This record gives sequence, C-alpha cells and structure tokens, in this order.
Amino acid sequence: MSMTGGLRAASRRGAQNAVTVGTLTAAGYPTGGVDLSETTARKLSAVDACMEILSNSVAKLPNFVMHSTTRERIPHDILQLLNVRPNEAMTPFVRKKVLENSRNEGGNGYDWIIRDPRTMRPVELIPVPWWLVQPWRDTSGHVWYTIRHPLTGEPMVLPNEDVCHYKNTTRDGLTGISTMKRASEVIAAASAAQQYERTFYEKGGQPAGVLQTESDLGGYAKNAQGKVLVDSDGTAVTQREQLRREWEKVHAGPSNSHRIAILDHGLKYTPMAATNKDAQFVESKEVSVKDIARFFGVPLYKLQEGKQAYGSNEQNAIEYVVSTLHPIISQYEEEQTWKLLPLSDQRAGLEIRINLMAELKGDTASRANWYKTMTEVSAFCPNDILALEDMPDVEGGDRRRASLNYVPLDLWPDLSIKRNGGDGNASNS
Repeated sequence: MSMTGGLRAASRRGAQNAVTVGTLTAAGYPTGGVDLSETTARKLSAVDACMEILSNSVAKLPNFVMHSTTRERIPHDILQLLNVRPNEAMTPFVRKKVLENSRNEGGNGYDWIIRDPRTMRPVELIPVPWWLVQPWRDTSGHVWYTIRHPLTGEPMVLPNEDVCHYKNTTRDGLTGISTMKRASEVIAAASAAQQYERTFYEKGGQPAGVLQTESDLGGYAKNAQGKVLVDSDGTAVTQREQLRREWEKVHAGPSNSHRIAILDHGLKYTPMAATNKDAQFVESKEVSVKDIARFFGVPLYKLQEGKQAYGSNEQNAIEYVVSTLHPIISQYEEEQTWKLLPLSDQRAGLEIRINLMAELKGDTASRANWYKTMTEVSAFCPNDILALEDMPDVEGGDRRRASLNYVPLDLWPDLSIKRNGGDGNASNS
C-alpha cells in the first residue's frame, strides 16, 4: 500500500473511532482563541432573519438522481441518506440547515462522509462545525481536512473524498469567506445603532440633562460615619460621581421614566433637548437592514421591509430563486455528485440534483401558468408536472400533447388541405 493510501485508510479508521455525531452536535461554539463576532451578529434581527431564510430555503429542497442525457429520474440508494435520514441525530432538513448556516456564518460548510469499509459507499453524512475543520494542501497539491476533536482537541486527518465542502465566496478555491465577515462593517454599524437605541430606552427614553447646584462638589463622598466612599477597585468616589449615581438610580430606566423629581440643596435639573439628528437614528436602522439584505442576497419583502406589493414580491421571489438560491444549490449538486456517487455511476451519466420548484410552491398562480405553458409547447407531460408536485403518476400521463395551431411551414399546405376537407382545392396563400 502506498503512503498516501495508508494515510487515507488510517484516517478513515481514526475518523470512525474518534468522533461521533453526538460529540459534534454537543460541541457548541468555541470559548477561546476564536473570534465570536459572527455569533453575536445574529442578535441583529436582520442578520438572524437572513440566516433563517437562506438556511430554511436550502433545507426544504428535496434531492433526486437524474440521468444527464435522458433527464430521467433514477432510483438510487444515496437518496436514503439525502432525503430520509443522513445520520442518527438529524433529519435531512436539520442537516441541510446546519450546513447552510455554517456556510454563511463561518464561510464553509462541511459534510463528513462515513463510508462502509467494505463497499466504500456512504452510510452516514455528519455536518462538522466550521471552526473544527482546517482544509490544506500537501506538497503534491492534494486536499486534506484536519478535524479537531471538540472535547479533546486531538487532530484527525480526512482525505478530500471523505468531506463534502460547501464554500461561500472564495479567493483561493480552498476556503470560503463568510457573509458575516464580508458584511462586518455594516453589521458593526447596525450593532452600534441597536446599542444606542437600547441605551436610549434604558434611560427612560429621555435625553440626558444637567444637574446644577451652587454648592462645592469638589470633595469626596462620605458615608454616615464620615468615611470616604470607595469603589470596588479602591478608587475614592467624588461628590459629583455620587450625585450622578443617586440620580440615575432613582430616575434612569423605563420603569422610572416620568417619576416626579424632588430636589434639595439648591439643585436644578435642566434637560437637554433632542435634536432632529438624534431623533432620526431609526432611519439609519432601515439603511442597515437594506445593506445586510444585499450582502445575503435576500429580498427586502422577506424581511418585512420595503414596499409590499403582490406583483413586485412575486418577481422578487423568482429573482431570489434565480440569483441567490440557484448558485448556492449548484455548488451543493456538484460537490455531492462528485463525492457521494461512485465513479461508475458518474460515468453512466448520473447526477445528484436538487428540486428548486419546492421554493416556488407558494405561488400557485405563477406555477399553474408555467405548467400550462410548458405543456402547450410539449416540454412537459402530465406526469412531469405531477412529479414536481410530489404526486403519483397517472395512467397515460407520459404522453405529450401538441397543438396544430402552430405547425412547421413545410407541412402547412398538406395540413391545410386535410383540415378543409381534403378536396385539393384549398388555397395555400
């Protein structure tokens, strides 16, 4: 056995013994040495909604195996993993949702392929968290994946053919760059606006003000026993700071807003008027939502933003499928065909495909019109339509229909004669 072959065999044995789907799903996010800004970004409603919309869209699409030449759907064992049960812990929906969230959040989604050691056919598909995987190339240019055990940190090396790798935007073709990272400036600005809004309402929704007094507040604050007050770090508290703390304790926060203030020792409170600029921070939130939606490729109407009109939303839904989902799905199809189907099946013309029609099922009118058009041009037979609707075939449904209203020009004279009684006197003009 060659060195490469021995390493691959050893890595498979180690992979099957070192980590289980239970340890991976229980790993959670890392707590040290890793930038967690991607996870905290999901506290923004626009980011979280985009992640949910994309992952749900990908997760609900069913797989099928098709012959690339005849376009016929072929029964295949791999569909048991893709459409029924990929591993002991997950449904197909959950597995695909985890992968797509990982692809957007960390730039890379990873499917660990567990194979039967005898036949080498896939028997389990386990999504691996992106922060546990490091792809790399050896000196010969072959791609490998180092996976860290989520509990012990012990590395495990897997060959390229045992990992389905789904990338976000990439510069080198080996690793993806997450949408979170590419949108980091926009997300940071939106987070700052959200923090500003939170602080605004924690202060009772009122602008800051000024407390005035004729007394000298230059000394240190003292308790009833005459001892100087100190903070937990040992710093003495000034009278000015103590006065601010006492005021905020009584009047700050939503529950304390509009309470009547009682001032003594000559204190006067002067509120600072809010400017138009301060009052317009909500508008900046709308701009942030639009920017975030652009990065993820999600139409605004799905985020309950922008104009809500049925006609434009219908077109936006189609644009979402064509421009956003189709490129993502194409990568899933290509990667799974190459690594999940045996070479003999690939040479026979089989491909793993994903049915995008499931994303458009909500638009009944457009779907019905499209089916009608495809039937009239003889592109679809009734059973083709039933298959797209996940319904059983009907007897005689494999026959395509054609209209005689439009015929080739070279056949028009004969068909015209027959339609006019076949007397041979019909005009060809």
